[in-house]
Amino acid sequence: RPAVVSDAAGRLAERAAVRRHVARRRIALVAGSVAVLAGLAWLLLVSPVLALDLGQVRVEGQGTVVDASAVAAVVEPHDGTPLPRLDTVALRREILDVPGVRAAEVTREWPHGLLVTVVSREPVVAVPQAEGGVALLDVEGVQVGRSDAAPDGLPVVQVPLDDPGARALTAVLTVLQQLPPELAAEIATVEADSQDTVRFTLRDGAAVAWGSADRTALKARVLQTLRTAEPSRSASHFDVSAPELPITRS
Repeated sequence: RPAVVSDAAGRLAERAAVRRHVARRRIALVAGSVAVLAGLAWLLLVSPVLALDLGQVRVEGQGTVVDASAVAAVVEPHDGTPLPRLDTVALRREILDVPGVRAAEVTREWPHGLLVTVVSREPVVAVPQAEGGVALLDVEGVQVGRSDAAPDGLPVVQVPLDDPGARALTAVLTVLQQLPPELAAEIATVEADSQDTVRFTLRDGAAVAWGSADRTALKARVLQTLRTAEPSRSASHFDVSAPELPITRS
């Protein structure tokens, strides 16, 4: 009987020792994992291993309006910030405040770079001002500059200054944006008394009655066909406001 009691006590002690060993291994594994995670966190979020280097920041798409140095100035305070910690959403919002920027995208370029792609507010029309000179507007009607005269290649737009909601100007900009590039390049002046009475003068002197901004693609095809067809190519006036029934006059 005493031997049985001794064997049972030995087994209990052995099991307790195994449990202690397993517990120590678990504690060691957890401690090791915590140490590895802490090391990774330090490497990614604190150390200079993935820090932003201003020398590796690229700005693209600034066009003729956006000052690339102004965009770089927005990024400059973040020099040395680890890329995983860099708030690209907040940085994009700051870049959108740079004059002339219409849209922006910020992309990390590992391990130390950043690509900032902007869409600039390029002027598409020149609008004469009452005090002289012209205002340069982008496709959204936002003024992006001013000039004493319309730059070469930019159409001059005449619209009512008291037009509620700038509907005539909006119609003109919508038409110009939807035109084929080769036709848009031919336009010298645009007039509109209302959103339904857009009119062009082409660089060769031909006048075009366009009407509203509706069905612009069809109107453009009809106009291009009329200007190349033998019976109508010499016309000086083209009315495509009703594209199924176009009118030409010499």
